[in-house]
Amino acid sequence: MDKEYILAIDEGTTTARAIIFDHEGKQVAIARHPIRQILPNPGWVEHEPNEIWNAIQTTIATALIDSGIKPKQIKAIGIASQRETTVVWDKKTGLPIYNAIVWQSRQTANLANDLIKQGYKEEIHQKTGLIISPYFSATKIRWILDHVKGAQEKAENGELLFGTINTWLLWKLTDGESFLTDAANASRTMLFNINTLEWDEDLLKIFNIPKKMLPEVKSNSEIFGVTQNYQFYGSEVPISGMTGSQQASLFGQMAFEPGMVKNTYGTGAFAVMNTGNKPALSDNNLLTTIAYSLNGEVKYALEGSVFVAGAALQWLRDEMDLIDSTPETSDAAKQSTDMDEVYVVPAFAGLGAPYWDNHAHGTIFGLTRGTTDKDIIKATLQAIAYQTKDIIETMRSDAKMPIELLKVDGAATANEYLMQFQADILGIDLQRSSELETTSLGVAFMAGLGVGFWKDLDDIKKNYQVGKTYHAQMSEKKRLDLYDGWQKAVSATMAFKHNG
Repeated sequence: MDKEYILAIDEGTTTARAIIFDHEGKQVAIARHPIRQILPNPGWVEHEPNEIWNAIQTTIATALIDSGIKPKQIKAIGIASQRETTVVWDKKTGLPIYNAIVWQSRQTANLANDLIKQGYKEEIHQKTGLIISPYFSATKIRWILDHVKGAQEKAENGELLFGTINTWLLWKLTDGESFLTDAANASRTMLFNINTLEWDEDLLKIFNIPKKMLPEVKSNSEIFGVTQNYQFYGSEVPISGMTGSQQASLFGQMAFEPGMVKNTYGTGAFAVMNTGNKPALSDNNLLTTIAYSLNGEVKYALEGSVFVAGAALQWLRDEMDLIDSTPETSDAAKQSTDMDEVYVVPAFAGLGAPYWDNHAHGTIFGLTRGTTDKDIIKATLQAIAYQTKDIIETMRSDAKMPIELLKVDGAATANEYLMQFQADILGIDLQRSSELETTSLGVAFMAGLGVGFWKDLDDIKKNYQVGKTYHAQMSEKKRLDLYDGWQKAVSATMAFKHNG
């Protein structure tokens, strides 16, 4: 009998991946394809939905061809995706009516500000666990309906569908048979009530979004549909796991117990803490979200988002031309001889948690005549670590529980300088997963649980292996002094925005 595998689709902001895992949770094949970034105006970020679909088809085909695995050997498919990114498409033609508006995009900032002025902040926070921000899907849907001629009327007539990227890919894989989402992705729309676990009628009225546009919400691990024959090379494969990228990473890191925290370093950086069976609302602008829904039980999480992490290294490479490739940054930082007086605040898309300043712009402080490219590279890496510390300190305060270990994953965890500086500035151990593609692994586990490939959580825990652990080595005084400098740099960044 042929061996069986799980296929994980990991559709990120800049890269689409297809990864095939075996029963031991080992990668058998991986294929990647870049996602084109469309930047129509300053602060706007868009994707072309059909390009994403084509990228997914390419990566699936490549992974199967490279591994020699037959489509019929794929037991199930899991979909992890960038979350709040919004697609609206025509139900009949299947064509998007506008580009996908990406989670990073700030084109709906004025809509968000208007909602705050109208006094909806507390209601939205209590119902969704979120703050009002252009980050989430609701303002993006509203923007599309406002800016595409006739869209509101078509939506009210049931002719338009909304989905985050997971729903779009599910709809495409099933040839329009399945129009569903999962609880974790739904909780990122600013339309889903995380207490009642339903689309909230009051919020739909506030945004004037017809409910018939929205997909039905399921758990994270159940059969969402099956691939149509011609969509998966003659095989009908169940799609049995779906979640957002950060929730997938939390799951892949085995953070099943309250108090466990992971941070994923990708285009952005996302720290997520499992808070257990009840939503814990933050007093300090962290997000309350659904971690996962499994077997009728919902786990909640606190999350802090750094909008620009790996994207800052891409900026060094593509716009500043200081490096040829992002892996160079580790050695370059070690060659810097300054005394850490340079601070880069990479607020290219505003500032995320705990500041939530949509209008801040990137800044550099502490430049002297002797500042070199190596100093700026080092300060950019340090900025990723400082922003993570902002979130971890806020989590400690909100959750009222100690954080003694941070589990880390994502491409940037291969950067030795960043990982050591992160441990130093936090003053705790960092534990890197041996599987850097933890997002893909997490949704593979969800998909496998949905079809009995793995029996239960204990069964998948057997597959987890710890990679390298980084221990804090910095003195307490230096840690406090450096972080104090960072906080002053952020304050100055926000002040400059208001005065400039």
